[in-house]
Amino acid sequence: MFSKACEYAIRAALYISIKSVEGSKLGIKEIAKEIDSPEPFTAKILQTLSREKIISSIKGPNGGFYIDPKAKPVSLNAIVIAIDGDDVLHTCALGLKVCSDAFPCPIHNDVKKYKERLKKVMKEKTLQDLTKELSSGKTFLKIDKKKRKR
Repeated sequence: MFSKACEYAIRAALYISIKSVEGSKLGIKEIAKEIDSPEPFTAKILQTLSREKIISSIKGPNGGFYIDPKAKPVSLNAIVIAIDGDDVLHTCALGLKVCSDAFPCPIHNDVKKYKERLKKVMKEKTLQDLTKELSSGKTFLKIDKKKRKR
C-alpha cells in the first residue's frame, strides 16, 4: 500500500525516535544499516523528513538526526503525506482512475471499510506512541536472528 520510500521513512523515524529518547543523534550510515535501506536512498528520505520538520538535524562532529523528545507528537499520517502524498489512502485498490461510491470497482465496497480504519489509525498513532511500544518490547522493528528461532 505504501511506497518503499514511505516504509523506510516510517522505520527511520521510529529508529531515530527511540535513539533520541536515549539522547543520541544518528548519522545516515547507522540509520540506513538499521532499517536495511541503501544509504543514498536513506539520505534523500531523511532530507524530506527534515524539511517537513518531522525530524531535526544538526551538522558537525556532534551532529546527526534526532527528534526532540519535547516536540509536538508526530502522527504516522504526517510521515505518509510527507513521502507519498495525501492520495495514497484515497486511490483505488485496483489502480483504476475512476473509482468512487457512485462508480465502484469490483472490490471498492470491501476495501473501503479497511481504508477508513487505516486512515484513523494513521492519524491517531504517533511516533511517540510507537516508540513506547518498541521500547517496552511489545513490538519490533527488527528481529535478531537468535530471537527468530523461538
